[in-house]
Formats: sequence, structure tokens, C-alpha cells
Amino acid sequence: MMRIDYTRRAAKFIASLDGATKNKILSGVMGLTDIPPKGDIKLLHGDYPSKSFRLRIGKYRVIYRYDVDENNQRILVVEEINLRGNIYD
Repeated sequence: MMRIDYTRRAAKFIASLDGATKNKILSGVMGLTDIPPKGDIKLLHGDYPSKSFRLRIGKYRVIYRYDVDENNQRILVVEEINLRGNIYD
């Protein structure tokens, strides 16, 4: 099983959501742990760290990347979650 780490900013945004939206977002994030990952995914370019991706979940966007820890276990790092109009600022 892949470990999922959320930045403080992403965790705070999830905590602010209503129950139905929170479940939809968390379900989408869980789909990223599958091989191949599930969802509307695109590789990001520009000011994002190397190999960052975005997942579209309705009007929300999840910015994430994959990493490896010291035990060579894969980690899904959720960098940011926000509305489409606010995430790319």
C-alpha cells in the first residue's frame, strides 16, 4: 500500500469542506494510489516541482507528486487542493 502525505495547506482545505465533498476528494486521492492512477490527470509544467501532476475532481484540483522514502516505499504527496480558479495563482 502506498503512503499518502498531505501538506498542512492541503489538510486544512480538506478539513474545511462539507462531508460529501470531502468524501469525493478523498476517494479521488485514493484512486491515485492505484497502478495506473485513476482520474483526469495531467502533468504540470512551469513553476511546479519536477514531475508534479494535477487531478481534476469536478471544480476542484489536486496538485500532487510521487516520492520515495528511505525504505524505498512509494509516497503520494498531496501538495495542494483548491477550486480551479484559485489553485493556479
